[in-house]
Amino acid sequence: MAELWFVGLGLGDERGLSGRAVEILASSEVLAEEYTAVAPAGTLDRLRAAIGRPVRTLDRGALESEAPVLEALARTPRVALLVVGDPFAATTHVALRLAAERAGHTWHYLPNASILTAAPGFLGLMHYRFGRPVSLPLPAPGFEPRSPIDGIAGNRGRGLHTLVLLDLDPASGRFLGAGEALGILRERDRDGRVLPDDAPVAVAARVGRDDAAGFFGRFDRLRARDFGPPLHVVVVPAPELHFEEAGALERFRCD
Repeated sequence: MAELWFVGLGLGDERGLSGRAVEILASSEVLAEEYTAVAPAGTLDRLRAAIGRPVRTLDRGALESEAPVLEALARTPRVALLVVGDPFAATTHVALRLAAERAGHTWHYLPNASILTAAPGFLGLMHYRFGRPVSLPLPAPGFEPRSPIDGIAGNRGRGLHTLVLLDLDPASGRFLGAGEALGILRERDRDGRVLPDDAPVAVAARVGRDDAAGFFGRFDRLRARDFGPPLHVVVVPAPELHFEEAGALERFRCD
């Protein structure tokens, strides 16, 4: 039976790979997915040149079908799935791990940085003070879920921060930016009961890259800002901050 290696790329480019990860990629059939996040432009091309092997990208449908990965495992002794961020931050990859086990294959895990921990760290917020993350989908006609607002309200009610993950569709070039995301949150919370105009919010943009940037200020004022190229995440801080958290966020105040 074959080996399936889940290799985390981290939040930057190919330079964020460990030496062990490069060794595995150079001796494997390499598949890469970029639907949960995307690597900086040119990353995969430079990686192909560095390891001397092709890197085949999979879209969401192909990866969720599991077929391309299982077919690769059937024809080669080692397959590496390269994932932006950390592989097991996405439940799709856990499902793929289980599918490989059912087919009689073994799997191995090379973790890397995840936005789940990197964004709080970048902003200076304490990880153990975060509640359940929420995901904000791209807008679509007739689709206006309140679950993100309800999740933020629940976390704030328990005195916890909320990480708001923003949707993307790389195949169509669509990325939900933080400004648009704040506008959507206002549409779902029109009376401002959960997020009044003066509520403090933070944005972390392009974490792990050379042009990473943070922003902190009032909800109504950050809605109008340009946060630059993707990827972005929004953080809604708890109603009360530890003094060290407050000091760290002030570094990013922009209102």
